[in-house]
Amino acid sequence: MNEPDKEPPGWFDRKENQNKLWYALLLVGGALTISEFLYEHHPHFDIEQIPEFFEIFGFLSFVVIVFAGRALRTIIMRDEDYYERD
Repeated sequence: MNEPDKEPPGWFDRKENQNKLWYALLLVGGALTISEFLYEHHPHFDIEQIPEFFEIFGFLSFVVIVFAGRALRTIIMRDEDYYERD
């Protein structure tokens, strides 16, 4: 049956627009990665001399935060009816 109240899909719901956004993000990320090699660094610490150090550090930090969140959810998560129990 046809539902008259059904809304048309939004801009982000269309597959072609999701692909455009994905390629745009890849393009911007690639451009930023390439730009890392185009200027002279003045590191404060020796580890900062590693090429793409900040990109690797940021990615690893993100992964740690995601897994810490998953672990924390198992500790603090409550049942669905936690506040409605009689």
